[in-house]
Amino acid sequence: MRHIPAEPPAFFNRGPSPLARLAFFGIISIALLFADTRYRYLENIRQVAATIIYPLQRAAQMPGEALAYVATFFSSQRALADDNDTLKRQLVAQSPAVQGYPLLQQDNARLAALLDLRQRYGGAATAVEVLYTGRDPFAQKLFVNKGADAGLVPGEAVVDGDGVVGQVTRVFPFMAEVTLVSDKDHAVPVKVMRSGVRSVLFGSGAGRPPELRFTAPNADIAVGDVLVTSGIDGTYPPGLAVAQVATLERDTGQMFARITARPLAGVDRSLHLLVLAPAAVLLPQPEEPAGTDTVKRGGKGKTRRGG
Repeated sequence: MRHIPAEPPAFFNRGPSPLARLAFFGIISIALLFADTRYRYLENIRQVAATIIYPLQRAAQMPGEALAYVATFFSSQRALADDNDTLKRQLVAQSPAVQGYPLLQQDNARLAALLDLRQRYGGAATAVEVLYTGRDPFAQKLFVNKGADAGLVPGEAVVDGDGVVGQVTRVFPFMAEVTLVSDKDHAVPVKVMRSGVRSVLFGSGAGRPPELRFTAPNADIAVGDVLVTSGIDGTYPPGLAVAQVATLERDTGQMFARITARPLAGVDRSLHLLVLAPAAVLLPQPEEPAGTDTVKRGGKGKTRRGG
């Protein structure tokens, strides 16, 4: 069987040579590029071609854009979840401070009132801090962080920014015991700020409000009246707020009215207190007129001369 050599198709054996065709079409391309750059002949054709090809371009780009959108969506969700977790941790970390902010405001207000009260009494007031309350459930007592080392003595008045808290009843070397106005063995001479009616406020023990005892039924007292210290006992300075009248029963069939009051001072919540020395309680002695001694001496001389 005779072998027939492979020959290229007749199409490639006709016409100019490949080099001539390359040169021809290269010159045509350069000419078209020059004409388009110079005279913008192909601008309209380009616009039409771009308009026709645009849908195909968008169709080709849509799968990639869809994948990018899905990836962005999930990454955004992940970032949002991470941010949410971070904010939750910050909220948990800051929650104690946020919850304690109102208490801090109250403490600042009480300290400011206590500072004003201490400035009023000068060096006759000693600032103390509450250590703990008494262990006896039937006694209303607390213990403060200063005692004989700070010069405290039994009988001194204890107040806070809102009024009377109680009285120092026992002193130790580095701490002191304070009996509260709500204790059943404690009594405070008071008067009604509005009417000036004097009475005595007695503590009633744990869980019971203090009472104004031995007050006549027709006394000028009303619910809501503020009771302040009268100062006649020599323990508390006059004018300190003690309590507010809470209930009033005049027709009790007894000789005296039944009156209960609500303490105004922080007897169960104040952390910082003031202990007032006797110098802050006692009123200054009135000065006698300068001519009193002369008159007295003159009267005595006349008596002697007359004798």
